[in-house]
Amino acid sequence: MLKNRVFVNHFDAVSCAGLNECELWQNILEQKSGIKAHEGFLPDSKAFIGKMDSTLFFKDLLLECTEKTVKQSKIETTKSAVFIGSSVGGMQNTEKRLQSGAAFDSIDPDFHTIGAVKNILDTHFRFQESFAFSTACTSSANAIGFAYECIKKGVYKTALVIGADAISLTTVCGFNALGVLSDAVCKPFCQTSGGMNVAEGIGLLVLSNIKTDNAVEILGVGYSSDAYHMTHPKPDGMGAFEAMSSALKSSGLTPAQIDYVNAHGTGTKANDVNEAAAINLLFGKTLHISSTKNIIGHTLGAAGALEAVITCKAILESAIPPNNTIMQSVHEECNFVLSPVKQEINAAMSNSFAFGGNNVSLIFGKVL
Repeated sequence: MLKNRVFVNHFDAVSCAGLNECELWQNILEQKSGIKAHEGFLPDSKAFIGKMDSTLFFKDLLLECTEKTVKQSKIETTKSAVFIGSSVGGMQNTEKRLQSGAAFDSIDPDFHTIGAVKNILDTHFRFQESFAFSTACTSSANAIGFAYECIKKGVYKTALVIGADAISLTTVCGFNALGVLSDAVCKPFCQTSGGMNVAEGIGLLVLSNIKTDNAVEILGVGYSSDAYHMTHPKPDGMGAFEAMSSALKSSGLTPAQIDYVNAHGTGTKANDVNEAAAINLLFGKTLHISSTKNIIGHTLGAAGALEAVITCKAILESAIPPNNTIMQSVHEECNFVLSPVKQEINAAMSNSFAFGGNNVSLIFGKVL
């Protein structure tokens, strides 16, 4: 069994807080949120959501981003696999067609289902193989984990991982019906947070067994599935704890060797209280913790890839992203970062948790 090292050699991101990874990173450091109030999603009020500031339709923006990443990273698509994580699939496209008067039987299921993003890319690029993952909000985190395993074991030498979800009426109204949609910009890990902000985004990462300049290494991945409830995480936080512990075991690192956790941190009490308790139980009081969802919102299936990009950027820039919306934290013993911290980061963890108790923790590190 081969045991290749796995590197992130290139990454990019598009979100409501920036149309590239540099713009996004600057807005995170300056705490300039991309979440705004939008009409037309909720019947009686404006929805605080994260929409990308682009004139392109989502499909065209996805293709443009993918083409840009392929060109800049110089990967050979025919010798590379693509791993795609999406929770919404082609729902936005279907909604727009139905709203324009199209008949139900005119909807192409290949561009509606959870594999829609994969099918769009398959029609425009010739990848060696393509895979679609849809595990709600861990979709692209699972895609990264599977790509990591494949490269580590020598199945592929290069992989492109894409997390992509477009905002739709169905998702906004669905989360509103669950009673977890905030009526303002969310405040992760703050006791007065009113919930989450649904958002859209695209995260892209090029993985390889050969490093290039300015690479970040994937050191480990951990999974758990507590299956406690369809929408709520296990109240004792053990699902999150097990995923993080498994990632540490995979990496061979100790808790003391992790410098930063980019938390799932949605702004909902169901997640934040339990995740904070699990992080504190595993890492203690000194570990730096923040969530960036007050800036980019919750991008659902794209969250794992987008927040992996942010974590890689933090390592390369030797800076810990802030989370300045915390007035009174949900866990007083956690070291939440309220303003940017300049610090060398040798290893950082990124958490993604999802409906059904599906949990993924990824560990990234400085290339030594």
